[in-house]
Amino acid sequence: MKNTGNQPPTTRRIVLEVRGVVQGVGFRPFVFGLARRLGLGGSVRNEADVVRIELQGPHSAVDDFLRLLPSEAPAQSRIDSVEIIEQECHEQCASVFEIHASVDQSAPRPTIPADLATCGECLVEIRDSHQRRYRYAFTNCTHCGPRWSIIRGLPYDRPRTSMESFEMCAACRGEYENPADRRFHAQPVACPACGPKLRLLEPDGRPIAEKDAAMQVAVEMVLAGRIVAIKGLGGFQLVVDATNQAAVERLRARKHRPDKPLALMVSSIDAAKECCTISEEEQRLLESAAAPIVLLQRRDGEDKIAQGVAPGNPYLGLMLPYTPLHHLLMAAVDRPVVCTSGNFSEEPMATTTAEAMARLGTIADALLVHNRE
Repeated sequence: MKNTGNQPPTTRRIVLEVRGVVQGVGFRPFVFGLARRLGLGGSVRNEADVVRIELQGPHSAVDDFLRLLPSEAPAQSRIDSVEIIEQECHEQCASVFEIHASVDQSAPRPTIPADLATCGECLVEIRDSHQRRYRYAFTNCTHCGPRWSIIRGLPYDRPRTSMESFEMCAACRGEYENPADRRFHAQPVACPACGPKLRLLEPDGRPIAEKDAAMQVAVEMVLAGRIVAIKGLGGFQLVVDATNQAAVERLRARKHRPDKPLALMVSSIDAAKECCTISEEEQRLLESAAAPIVLLQRRDGEDKIAQGVAPGNPYLGLMLPYTPLHHLLMAAVDRPVVCTSGNFSEEPMATTTAEAMARLGTIADALLVHNRE
């Protein structure tokens, strides 16, 4: 800690340099709200390798800020270190706290945040016909949505993500700039009027349907036993009805994966419990923001899942929906699906639409894509 001057008896001014996973996880809005709550003046901004916080106010309020910073930080953040630099107080400093524009003067460290599974509030919106994001497959907020998969550089701000090409409409801009809104400084914020859009394509790229109709036709194809390649967050996935043995065998033959187990996606934790026995810890993992595939004990006598999914295996690799697109798909299909990587066995996963057309055209019967890189 460095002391650059004498402190007035009742007022303190400090600069904090916070390192860790503190960009893209709602950290600046959190700092903003905490400082305002405590009546502190100053600012917060992203720099290439830190979040820099300047604070001035009563000693007790600054102490409270330092105490609450680690304990109330967003759940998906990770504070690795906090450097505190004491400074001389500004005599005319008002009790106003602001979020300042980011700067990138130094080389960034590898602290890129992970993508986060859809939060409960966003799920309510896509299911409510009175909301403007009703059935919108790219709904997100500071609590959820893409981070890792859209970042091009640090500091983490919209111009350094693949959302740069989507100009926010007035309604989204209002949310983004409103400190009381959960989309305050949410970089991927979007809606049907201004954000990414779905398209369903033939394997050769010819259009089949767009927007919500694309989702509806894709659902019909899955229910008919067809194979659909879906552009997810980190790349393409191959989806097929997991209760249809012939469809699973067709996927295995086309993917050149004769016997390795295939991962499953189900619509809810209740649907998962119909297939597998699940402990409290396993449920916590399934429902976490990381949304992993969890290896679970198959229920005795379970016969809904096609035997071709995991031949002779007493375990199933199972996950829950983790994006609005997956939630909408699973709600409509209303049965377990195979959800496996979009590639031939032992090859890298396809990540762009052009790559999917070139490499998955002999596997998938259709491609459900969107225009966000």
